[in-house]
Amino acid sequence: MSIQAVVWDVDDTLFDYTTADRLGMRAHLTAEGLLDDYDTVDQALARWREITDLQWARFAAGEATFEAQRRDRVRVFLGRDLTDAEADAWFRRYRAHYEEVWTLFPDVLPVLDALAASHRHAVLSNSSIHVQDHKLRVLGVHDRFENILCAAELGVSKPEAGAFLAACTALDLPPHQVAYVGDHPEIDGRGAADAGLLSVWIDRGGMYATIEPPVGPHRIASLAELPSLLGPDSRFGAPSTFR
Repeated sequence: MSIQAVVWDVDDTLFDYTTADRLGMRAHLTAEGLLDDYDTVDQALARWREITDLQWARFAAGEATFEAQRRDRVRVFLGRDLTDAEADAWFRRYRAHYEEVWTLFPDVLPVLDALAASHRHAVLSNSSIHVQDHKLRVLGVHDRFENILCAAELGVSKPEAGAFLAACTALDLPPHQVAYVGDHPEIDGRGAADAGLLSVWIDRGGMYATIEPPVGPHRIASLAELPSLLGPDSRFGAPSTFR
């Protein structure tokens, strides 16, 4: 049967997270007087992301709440024993700089417009509804999605099959009628494929571009290629640049 719905990842799929994170971190470190602590902004950003990944793993394993992992990201990054209120305040200041540079990738609105009449749409993110609901509203695309599901509320995160199946359940569709589009070859790509969805890995030439692609996902370089993967009902498409 044909694909009836597309479920989307958000960060580095719809939203240019990497660019916003870099620009936001530069502005924040400058404002906090911390830029001289690192040789480059990229070094600071790499450290922030390393800490984020470790703290998120604690949250995914049920060892910390969403709020606790975020506060501990700040404490470890600064190397200080901050109170919850101090950590929250630091993160709010960082988020203000980060939000100032939020933007969608340029291929997002064209593909959402093209698929609006032919496919249903939802979001599945390894974040919290508080974060992603706000982000999608600021970016002006919140109303494009029937459902917005996030790991913090679901209690299960990608690449676990349960996360992808929860999105299918929310749409009342079987997995083989649902496509999933995400930027991470394993967490999104392999995870969705193993759960039985049509898995599409959007490889924008970022940090995962040089890895050996996993078996299962379709690999595309632009969302303009997506409609041709979803079937003849789509109104435009481009052949994949990867073979």
